[in-house]
Amino acid sequence: MTCFLRFYCFAKSQLDSLPTLYSSACGLSIDFSVLIAVCLSGAYTVPIGAIERAPHYQYHRGGTIAGKRIEAILSGSRKDGKGRHKMHDIQAESQPERAILVGLKAPGDKRHVAEELLLELAELTRSAGATVVDSVLQQRKSPDSSTFVGKGIVNDIKARLSEENITLVIFDDPLSPAQQRNLENIFEVKVLDRSRLILDIFASRARTAEAMAQVELAQLQYLLPRLTRAWTHLSRQHSAIGARGPGETQLEIDRRRIHTKITTLKKRLEKIVVQRELRRKGRDKMLKVAFVGYTNAGKSTLFNRMTKATVAVQDRLFMTLDPTSRVMSEPYPTRVLFTDTVGFIRKLPHELIESFKSTLEEAVLADLLIHVVDCSDEFFPHKIEQTQKTLTEIGATAPSIIAYNKIDLNPDFIPPPENSSSGEHLLVSAHTGAGVQELRNMIIRRIPA
Repeated sequence: MTCFLRFYCFAKSQLDSLPTLYSSACGLSIDFSVLIAVCLSGAYTVPIGAIERAPHYQYHRGGTIAGKRIEAILSGSRKDGKGRHKMHDIQAESQPERAILVGLKAPGDKRHVAEELLLELAELTRSAGATVVDSVLQQRKSPDSSTFVGKGIVNDIKARLSEENITLVIFDDPLSPAQQRNLENIFEVKVLDRSRLILDIFASRARTAEAMAQVELAQLQYLLPRLTRAWTHLSRQHSAIGARGPGETQLEIDRRRIHTKITTLKKRLEKIVVQRELRRKGRDKMLKVAFVGYTNAGKSTLFNRMTKATVAVQDRLFMTLDPTSRVMSEPYPTRVLFTDTVGFIRKLPHELIESFKSTLEEAVLADLLIHVVDCSDEFFPHKIEQTQKTLTEIGATAPSIIAYNKIDLNPDFIPPPENSSSGEHLLVSAHTGAGVQELRNMIIRRIPA
């Protein structure tokens, strides 16, 4: 590890001459021009694009919420059973971060909706591995252009940070680069918004090459306008005597590199889309059924129950990023293709929707949508509305069946009339299997004769 730290110190002072450093000791290609820029900015959160996976090495790509400095990342290499070096989850070996959540309620917004969004933000925070200490909701006509919330709230939060050992402040709404910079200068701790938090969760969940590329593309697109603060300590590439003159600033070089990386990722995803379309050609004669719904509604559990698959299931948000498909013959008169898709959520970052277009196409091309709803959630009507809104945005217009899941947790549940009239619906429990046979019968009735 000593050689790593020497390289780091040298790269920090000679960034223009060391755009990329390759370490044969652990098989990692580290782009210091991006990595150190973010570390020096004060945010310390390392973007997924800062460390590129070498062809024959593996490491953990998640845990970005921990925001470890580069020293911790470089010292986090260890050998696996075959003697190869890989990165381990540093966050798992340290204490979870303590976060305070901040929301804003406009005059026209309903208070219970704003409170519901903060509860959802708390679930996201816990899914990312942090501990929620408290939440603050301010009513204000419009966000403050400098700090998003008013000075009084900012001062109150500032006073609590050291007293309660809070290391992270998370806002429920998008922050501009200037607002984030101002807040970090005031709080002297990391400041994230909901978009960045969701991106970090996606980064920790991505497993396949496609999902990793999609998340990395979304992170780079999010990072690009926020690079301004990273290079305020540099004016030009060379500031020594005799070296001053016209030339690119390090910020311009960094932006160019990120644009190049974005172009490369888009081309890689285009190839994956072509491969996916080739695989779809053999499925034209099948009835295509896609499970859709809000995140953590139980889609994967119901998918496993219907197809005998083994998709990972946990009571956490965004456990499924990659679509999983299974072809079933029994008990259907013809082959049926079932696909489990990524869950939806309110205020989903635009960068993620753009990056995951190819994945969301599974819902667009489906012949039937199984809209899974968690009927044990008191806020399920708003989540139904958000799911239907997202399906409309991506162009998924296939007929749907609403499956009110988790009926075992709410046995007295009665479907609301307005949703009952919008199409077929039924009560199911993916956990116990109740209602699953009825769902199969509904699907069979949809198969053309």
